[in-house]
Amino acid sequence: MEREVILNNVRGLTQGNVGIPLLLLVILAMVTLPMPPFLLDVFFTFNIALSIVVLLVSIYALRPLDFAVFPTILLTATLLRLALNVASTRVVLLFGHEGGDAAGKVIEAFGDVVVGGNYVVGIVVFMILVIINFVVVTKGAGRISEVSARFTLDAMPGKQMAIDADLNAGLINQDEARDRRREVTQEADFYGSMDGASKFVRGDAVAGIMILVINLLGGLGIGMVQHDLSFSLALEYYSLLTIGDGLVAQIPSLLLSTAAAVMVTRANSSEAMGAQVFRQMFAAPRALSVAAVILFVMGIVPGMPHVAFISLALCAGGAAWWIHREEQRKVAVAAEQADAAAEPETRPSEDNRELGWDDVMPVDMIGLEVGYRLIPMVDKMQGGQLLGRIKGVRKKLSQDLGFLVPSVHIRDNLDLLPGAYRITLMGVIAGEAEIYPDRELAINPGQVFGDLNGINVRDPAFGLEAVWIEKNHKEHAQTLGYTVVDASTVVATHINQVLQMHAHELLGHEEVQQLLDLLTKSSPKLVEELVPKKLSISALLKVLQNLLMEQVPLKDFRSIAEALAEAVQRTQDPLALTAAVRVAISRLIVQTINGSEAELAVITLEPSLEQMLLGSMQQGQADAGLALEPGMAERLQRSLADAAQRQEMAGKPSVLLVAAPVRPLMAKFVRYGEHQIHVLSYQEIPENKKVTIVATVGGQNG
Repeated sequence: MEREVILNNVRGLTQGNVGIPLLLLVILAMVTLPMPPFLLDVFFTFNIALSIVVLLVSIYALRPLDFAVFPTILLTATLLRLALNVASTRVVLLFGHEGGDAAGKVIEAFGDVVVGGNYVVGIVVFMILVIINFVVVTKGAGRISEVSARFTLDAMPGKQMAIDADLNAGLINQDEARDRRREVTQEADFYGSMDGASKFVRGDAVAGIMILVINLLGGLGIGMVQHDLSFSLALEYYSLLTIGDGLVAQIPSLLLSTAAAVMVTRANSSEAMGAQVFRQMFAAPRALSVAAVILFVMGIVPGMPHVAFISLALCAGGAAWWIHREEQRKVAVAAEQADAAAEPETRPSEDNRELGWDDVMPVDMIGLEVGYRLIPMVDKMQGGQLLGRIKGVRKKLSQDLGFLVPSVHIRDNLDLLPGAYRITLMGVIAGEAEIYPDRELAINPGQVFGDLNGINVRDPAFGLEAVWIEKNHKEHAQTLGYTVVDASTVVATHINQVLQMHAHELLGHEEVQQLLDLLTKSSPKLVEELVPKKLSISALLKVLQNLLMEQVPLKDFRSIAEALAEAVQRTQDPLALTAAVRVAISRLIVQTINGSEAELAVITLEPSLEQMLLGSMQQGQADAGLALEPGMAERLQRSLADAAQRQEMAGKPSVLLVAAPVRPLMAKFVRYGEHQIHVLSYQEIPENKKVTIVATVGGQNG
């Protein structure tokens, strides 16, 4: 048990749960508490090692986001270095009079070995490092970070639109889109953090210069006044210690600044930096060849170092020859592979290439074309809500119809009016209208108490009278009884209406196979018995399309399959199979029409008209349609419309109840009328429903 506790503590320390807070506490302790020279050596060595590791990680990172924690590490390392400067300054000023190793072996080594014990050389070397770090590396990296952050933020809307476009086109799924959006956000956060972190590095370089001056002047004063050292001896002791302290801090600072510059100048490429540099610099031998010639010419000039220049010229020439030989080998291998893949006489040239099926672009099952003024409606970055509304329409329709409605492919069309849109099915226009995205549509539901000022139109989905009004008039329109919707809702409702009317066209062989695959998981024997032994997929598709044509959902696909498995033994006629299925799912049909009401109000035909239609059916005239005179057909259509209008005014559905043989013909007769009329047969009425006849049509007087 104790061993597990110890392991958990060690694991938490290594994972950063305790390590980072502990490091910050150590930094605070270094600022406030005196430290022995031995600990200074340990922390200075750790600081140099940390800088080397960070530089190597930044070099080996494939992309900047692979080292996204770099700004935080840069800040922590800068604070650690400043804390070490404070701690070493305290030791130098307190014990600098004792000699070169008073502040530890690391400072002594940098002050004595690196600069040769000459404090003038040390000051020059230190100033050069500061100039390189502050003026060149840090300033350049800071500028690149600033520009990258600004350009990344400016490019975010375009990247988000590209992701949404790929998602709408079906090129990526929701998870991939979410990952790409997260990556775009992380990239902007990274460059913004790098812009801020670069300011810490520049401030650290300035602090290094100030600390050097303070240590040097303070050391001279303390050595000469408090410890009675001569000026030359105090200058020798304190200057070497100060230079060593400055160098041991500036070298890690230069390494971290270089790492920051490497990170912000890296391109987003999933390739190691070494391979990327070699591929882009030495992919072609021309640059190395020219460089070899120039170096050789410089090497033979009298007075120049011949060995250095001529040796580098030979190395560059040899590398150019090797790269050229590798290119020739790759070309030969590619040619052999091409010859093996295709015979010479059968390989057409690019200009004479024969057309193939790849050149035939398939049409979109469902398309939405918009004018340029409507583009912001489909752009989420500009607050467009149409994409979300369309997704909601697809989800609701898929749940209601019982199969997955295909995606709506959205594209702009400059041939349309600026505020116009067009809905297409299989490349054919199924609906179009012109809307005003900066207004809202006030629809007259049938009874209003006043008029509105605006653009008078017809509702694209249902053809109701409507007015495009200013958005600030919405509440006034609602008080008058109007139904007010925005432009996105108008388009989404129109798409919903079009898809409902043409649902049977959206169902194909692939969708039927998907329904069968889903049914196989719960009823494998039923599917095995039905398809393809007794019924082909084409015949099943025709039956399902007949049901959808009359707005019968396919949600209870198991009952549909069971009814077909029984009826297919008697007939293979799609109309007869459809009738059998309708009887089997009659409760679902009636519930879809009338809800859970116990009473069903219906319209019936005059007995004489129904008998005449039955007689014509028995004489084999079913394929010719309704055997009615033009005048009688017109009167029947008008009387049905009047009865349906009365039902609509009463808030009830319009249901025409006829004999089973007549039902398909009457359903076709009323399908494209002005009012929606559901046609049921007597066999399709559930036993628990009470039927009430509200009208009888088809008589001589209407």
